[in-house]
Amino acid sequence: MTARRTARSAEHGFTPVRRSAEHRFTPVRRSAEHGFTPVRRSAEHGFTLVEVMVSLLIFGMIAAAGVAILSFSVKAQSATGTKLDDLGALTRTMSILSADLGQAALRGTRDESGAPLPAFVGESGSDVAPMLRLVRGGWTNIDGAARSSTQKVAYRVADGALQRIAYPMVDGAPPLPPAVLLPNVRQVRLRYRLGGAWSDRWDGVQGVPLPEAMELSVQRTDGLVYRQLFLVGSGYAPPAREVQNEAP
Repeated sequence: MTARRTARSAEHGFTPVRRSAEHRFTPVRRSAEHGFTPVRRSAEHGFTLVEVMVSLLIFGMIAAAGVAILSFSVKAQSATGTKLDDLGALTRTMSILSADLGQAALRGTRDESGAPLPAFVGESGSDVAPMLRLVRGGWTNIDGAARSSTQKVAYRVADGALQRIAYPMVDGAPPLPPAVLLPNVRQVRLRYRLGGAWSDRWDGVQGVPLPEAMELSVQRTDGLVYRQLFLVGSGYAPPAREVQNEAP
């Protein structure tokens, strides 16, 4: 049957290969004449689907890496800013306390009811409010107000923060709104030094109005503990042996 089909095709001039060759109708030649080769079309008119998908994958990986780096940078900057703010608050607190205690004055006061109060009263810590109350000198009077240069101040821990309370007048005046010095405070401990010995309380009724020094221990909510020693105004006196060594 194959031979008959071939002969019939030959008799009637119906050979597909010959017709294609005579009429120059081969797919390869037509593609070559009209510039329609698959390789040339791909190079001139765009990318294949696989190339596009690979490009999108690479771009997605680069974008994800960029977002991750940016997120890490933002978190690091936020954490650094928080630590710097906390360190600044701690430094300011210690500076204010050092100024108040260093200028402690031998000046008794009166409360709002007129009852007399010692010049310096200190408790053992934040369990009592206020835990520290004193009169300090050197209160700057920029506006030239009719007031003394001494000021009564107090310290307490409230709402998880160390607060400083100032009074507009030394005697009989109600306190001003408290100022927050140090947030995130869990507990504060105080000790007072006189004559080489430490005491947990100071009421100034033993004939010595001011201690020589004060120790402050602050425990933060994150568990860190800060300890600082302060000299207290004119209550400090050099030891006797130092005076003897300086004598001629």
